[in-house]
Amino acid sequence: MTHPYATSTAHPNATPGERRRVHIREVGPRDGFQNEPETVPTADKIRLIDLLGRAGLARLEIASFVRPDVIPQLADGVEVLHGVDLPTGVERMVLVPNSRGLDNALRHRGLFEAVGLFVSASQTHNQRNINRTVEQTMADTAVMAKRILAEGLRLCAVIATSFGCPYEGPVPMERVLGLAEQFAEAGAVEVGFGDTTGMANPAYAGRFFASALDRLPGVEVTAHFHNTRGQGLANAYAALEAGCTSFESSFGELGGCPVPAGSTGNIATEDLVSMFHEMGVETGVDLPALIQTARDAQTTLGRRLTSHSIVAGPVVWAGG
Repeated sequence: MTHPYATSTAHPNATPGERRRVHIREVGPRDGFQNEPETVPTADKIRLIDLLGRAGLARLEIASFVRPDVIPQLADGVEVLHGVDLPTGVERMVLVPNSRGLDNALRHRGLFEAVGLFVSASQTHNQRNINRTVEQTMADTAVMAKRILAEGLRLCAVIATSFGCPYEGPVPMERVLGLAEQFAEAGAVEVGFGDTTGMANPAYAGRFFASALDRLPGVEVTAHFHNTRGQGLANAYAALEAGCTSFESSFGELGGCPVPAGSTGNIATEDLVSMFHEMGVETGVDLPALIQTARDAQTTLGRRLTSHSIVAGPVVWAGG
């Protein structure tokens, strides 16, 4: 779907040359809401998701089919999927942790178009996050992938701790890209690389995405950065310059990682879009509408969110 929103007015000195365009998946409705200390009311979730879709975000991660006792904040996922009213062409994604979760998801097959599978590149993080070894997770992935593809769904994958693990330290690039190749062989058309606890830096991010794009021809390579240490946008820029055109982010800078404590949110979608627009990179997103949605979420949650654009708004050039 081509949304009606063009890039906002770029910096007067921007020289985009050949026009670049990126795809952004909004993960706040899943990754963001699941990390809130209290459950966001279902009606508020639906309202905010609808606003995100109307702001031009063509990919939304909406629900996760995990056990309600594990993540009670997402226990109303099916109700949310039934309730949203999104523009035609907006891709609805659900995340599934294992074959049991996929069983539950496929009972509601008509409510989404894409399924996300995930693994941590770090054994320790994978064990603490989903209580499985990496090998057990990938074996289940191979089984799930066949079922997902048989349903005509878009298969996407995310590799957490791609840039470092708080328990194990550096994660070898070769290990991460090897897992990505396994996902691609299983039929994934998109592989995302998650900076789950904000350990990436721009220099490494640039080298990493150049290698990932070289190793995964024909696969959409996605960057998912967290802003734990304030380097999220710099990392996104480095990925862009390496050739990456697919990103994930969360409005209001919502989100984080349940393990370990202190892992703060994703880069804010509105900050990411603002940066791209100022560079002359097209996103298809109505930035003022997105910022207003983030401000709405701030009011709904009753606390100040950490996005910069919520405070500053979009850049307005005099005479523009």
